[in-house]
This record gives sequence, C-alpha cells and structure tokens, in this order.
Amino acid sequence: MTKLVYFAWVRERVGKSDEMVDLPPRLVTVADLLAWQQTRGEEYEHAFAEASVIRVALDKRHAAHDALIAGAGEIAFFPPMTGG
Repeated sequence: MTKLVYFAWVRERVGKSDEMVDLPPRLVTVADLLAWQQTRGEEYEHAFAEASVIRVALDKRHAAHDALIAGAGEIAFFPPMTGG
C-alpha cells in the first residue's frame, strides 16, 4: 500500500487530504500515476485534468514526472507554488 497525499486545490478537488491505495503494478513513473489518477472517478479526473502542472514528491522529495515510483511509501501531489 502507498499513501497518496493531496495539497491545496488538488485536495479540494479530490475531496480528501490523503488515502492509502494499492497501486497497479503497471504504474512505473510519476507520469503513469498521474494518468491513472484521472481514471479513478470524476473528482480525480477534475483534479488531475492538467497533470502537467501538478508537482509531485516521492517520500518528501520533489520528483520529475519521469521519476520511478517503485518503493515510494508516500506520494504527494500539489499545484505549482508561487511566492514572494
């Protein structure tokens, strides 16, 4: 099982802050996971519609969309951040 954590508008659209899921073995990269998220229901489709802008952290370390997800215990999703 892998813990998925959602932040900001991703959390609002999904309707939960986190969940434990059994990821399908065919998911290899962050990009695969983002595409799979879009298939999990209307709220996920809405949250991950613009997957290219969603930032991801594997076990609290930022990861590119081509990063491998194998072995990650926690995967976090959040929108791009701006700041001052």
